[in-house]
Order: sequence, then structure tokens, then C-alpha cells
Amino acid sequence: MRLFFIVFLSLLLLANAYVAWHFWRILPFSSWVKWASIAVVVLSFACLFFSLSTLLDSWPMGVSSVIYQVGTGWLIVLLYLVMLFLLLDIGRLVRLVPSSFLKDSICGTLFVVVLIGGLLIYGNIHYYNKYRETISLKTAKPLSRPVKVVLMSDLHLGYHNRRGELHRWVDMIIKEKPDIILIAGDIIDRSIRPLEEDKMADEFKRINVPVIACLGNHEYYAGEPNSLAFYKEAGITLLRDSSVVVDSIQIIGRDDRSNFRRKKTSQLVENTDKGKYTILLDHQPYNLEESEQNGIDFQLSGHTHHGQVWPISMITERVYECAFGSWKRHNNQLKQRERHSLLKKLNRRNNRRDNY
Repeated sequence: MRLFFIVFLSLLLLANAYVAWHFWRILPFSSWVKWASIAVVVLSFACLFFSLSTLLDSWPMGVSSVIYQVGTGWLIVLLYLVMLFLLLDIGRLVRLVPSSFLKDSICGTLFVVVLIGGLLIYGNIHYYNKYRETISLKTAKPLSRPVKVVLMSDLHLGYHNRRGELHRWVDMIIKEKPDIILIAGDIIDRSIRPLEEDKMADEFKRINVPVIACLGNHEYYAGEPNSLAFYKEAGITLLRDSSVVVDSIQIIGRDDRSNFRRKKTSQLVENTDKGKYTILLDHQPYNLEESEQNGIDFQLSGHTHHGQVWPISMITERVYECAFGSWKRHNNQLKQRERHSLLKKLNRRNNRRDNY
């Protein structure tokens, strides 16, 4: 893990240096403007570094929130700036892009600003433009009545998604009048501190139907004891390699694969009622054939964020059998979702800054 962090940090340093060098070359302004652009790159990288550390927990909440949002936002901007400058450099080498376009160039500067700025504006609009999709599931297994289920996954509550945003999401869910709410992990981002100071557990207490959840990998990042305490305070029924029956539906919650000692799906179904409609909550959608082989009717997962941004989404589509959306595997169906999804009527879209 330490080696991975060192490699990742080294790549970030190289990427920031590469972008800073291009800023210095392309800006058609005086030296002090060029130095100011370098300072922005350095400060943004510093915010990114601190957002990955535990130092935010010791600073004032407002300061930590700004640093986190600038840092994580810069990671996306940096990705697209590196890709753009690489393409321009390749174009220059093959003589498709004139060298003057990348040095002291008004046209080059406007091109970069308009393209990157437009991309970020589009991504922001895409994030807030949530829409509804209707999904109806039928089964031959006995149900006491039709059931509406809401799935919440990958809320990543913390320095970015604060209580005001959670309040809005809970309002949306309450308006749907669900019978059950299921959470497929990663309620918490990286630290429990913002959830405690903002008293976010109170928002979950506004929900007056059963709320059932499994853990995600970020609950482990935030500290397992802290995460368990938050779930308990919020009144959420946490399933860790266990099951419960609600409204004739059997719900199995699998612990996250961060726990190397978690049970296999085959072990989880040993003492369950095979005649009941069975939903599996498993945060990370690996090995879907196991769910199919063990009689799971419907699996709900999160985790992938569909890569968060393109082109990383292309990677997740190759890593996971189902990286986003609905997927039917013979008799087993998977719903891979972030944020708010309804089994029958779902509010659909992505985690923060998804799918630019």
C-alpha cells in the first residue's frame, strides 16, 4: 500500500509539473501572470495532497471543506489538462499543431480555457440533471404485497457532501414513500468527523421505514469502530454477513471485501429460506456468477462510480462485468447504482462529479 501511494504521488508530481510547464509556455502574458498560474497549480496540488491526508480533521470545518473540494476538483481538472496537453504535444511532433500555438499564444490559451471550462460546466450540469427511470420486477416467489425499495449507495458524506445535500436527498426519498430503504455501502467518505459535527445521523432518523445496509470500503477507511457507531446512531440496520426478512423479502448484507475474513456467498445462503425472494447487498460487484449460482434473485451494488470520469469509465467497464446500470445474468439481476435508486421507480444518476 505504501509503494502504491509513493507511485501515485510521484505521478501526481510529474503531472502537475507538466501542466505548470505548459502554463508557463502558453500564456501570452508577463512573468508575474505566469508565476501566478504556477502558484495556482502548486496550491491546488497542495489541497489535493491534504485532502488525501488526515490533517483535515484537525483544521476548522470550513477550511477543511474548501481544501477538500479544491483538491478533489483539481484531480479531475489535472487529468483533462494532462490529456489535452499530451494531444497537443503529439500534434506538434507530427506537425499537425504549429509550435506557435503552444508558446505565448492567445489562441492556444483561449482554446485550453474554453475546452476545459466547457467540459467542467457540462459535467456540473450533468451531475445536477438527475432523472427518473421506472423498473418493475416480477417474481413467482410469494410476496405479501407489492414492495417499493429505494437503494442508496456511495453517498460519500464528508467534507464535500455536507448535511444540506444529505437533507435534499432524504427529502427526495421520503417523497417516494418507499417500503424499504437499502444502502449498498460507502455512506461515509474518508472521515467520520464531518458527519459527527454536522449531526448527519439526524437526517436518517427522519426516515420512518426500515433502513438496511452493508458496509463499503470507505467505512473501513474512516475507521471501522467509528463507522459502526454512526450506523447505530442513525438507526440503520447493518448487515455484516447476515440477513433479515422484511415484507416477505429476504435481504442478505455481505461485509465489504476489505474484510478478508468475510463469508462467501454460498455460506451466507446456507441458513436462509430458498423460497423467499432474496436480495443481496454487496458493495463491490465482483464475481457476479457467485450470486447466480447461489440463487440470489437481485443484487444491489455500488462502488464503481462508473469510473467517476471518462476515460476511467472505460477501465471500470473492463474490470467489472457490470460497471453501471441494470444487468441481467440468466436468472439473476444486478442493479449497480450510485446514490438514489428505486427498485420500481428510481432516481438515477451518479456520484459526485461522475461521467464528465
